[in-house]
Amino acid sequence: MAETAQKQQPVNALEALRGYTTVVADSGDFEAIRQFRPTDATTNPTLVLKAAENREPVELVARARAMPATPGLELVERLMLLYGAELLDVVTHRVSTEVDARLSFDTAATIARARSLMAGYAALGVAPERVLIKIAATWEGIRAAQVLEAEGIRCNMTLIFSLCQAQACFDAGATLVSPFVGRITDWYKQAWQVAEIATEEDPGVLGVRRIQALARAQHYPTEVMAASFRHAGQILALAGVDLMTIAPALLEQLTTLAANEVHPCFDTGTAEPEHEAHLDRARFALALNNNAMAQDRLADGIRRFGHDQQCLEQLLRAA
Repeated sequence: MAETAQKQQPVNALEALRGYTTVVADSGDFEAIRQFRPTDATTNPTLVLKAAENREPVELVARARAMPATPGLELVERLMLLYGAELLDVVTHRVSTEVDARLSFDTAATIARARSLMAGYAALGVAPERVLIKIAATWEGIRAAQVLEAEGIRCNMTLIFSLCQAQACFDAGATLVSPFVGRITDWYKQAWQVAEIATEEDPGVLGVRRIQALARAQHYPTEVMAASFRHAGQILALAGVDLMTIAPALLEQLTTLAANEVHPCFDTGTAEPEHEAHLDRARFALALNNNAMAQDRLADGIRRFGHDQQCLEQLLRAA
């Protein structure tokens, strides 16, 4: 019996982390995903662009062009669907597919594009419960998610940098929110003009802890998925968050760390952060405006994803 129990002990920090947190692959690299066996996978135009640049895209482009036409979807979206469907052959649970970031301030267009993506997945035989639609957490994007969730289309709200964004997503009934740890940290390192920030004082880590604490204290069903890690210390400091999406290099690093370095940082005694009782559009806008980091990072993220979407479109046109 003792020998059996010994074999069941986690052998490294990655295996230990899986005992507290669902691990998601932050990559479009299929071989890396197979190696680390994550439950879910998440993609965005940046990851798909890198994946397309690192493998021969001609076959996928040909397949994308041969797909049945779905109203509202261009070639780049059809390619994203093929990547998503391939990822679902590797992961056991869900894959996220992103709505064009250039639609982040257009509720109606976001809803229409999300519906088209789901129709495209249906044409590929993918069950709707295996797909999350990624939408930037602008006020307009959150309103789109509220409509889509009511229709049974599950949403992953991305580019979360503040408690007000997360709370608005919770209130809208979003399935999942993705706060970006590393991008928050990067902003404060530049603002404070420091090279490093101690993990226990890291604004990215502390921000995710506040978001997770609010979700659990108020019994929101929305899942919290920490994203955009810069080093393994941030991951270890958030053990116990619902999900983490982690790049392959950091997944590899976690396999080299001891299992006893992982300790859950959330418990029932975690204090609930102060928050607005109700966030209408004006209160949301004011709260976001009063958070210079969140406002800057949200705008920057939308610009970056939009730029990479354009680059992916150009790559496909040249293929």
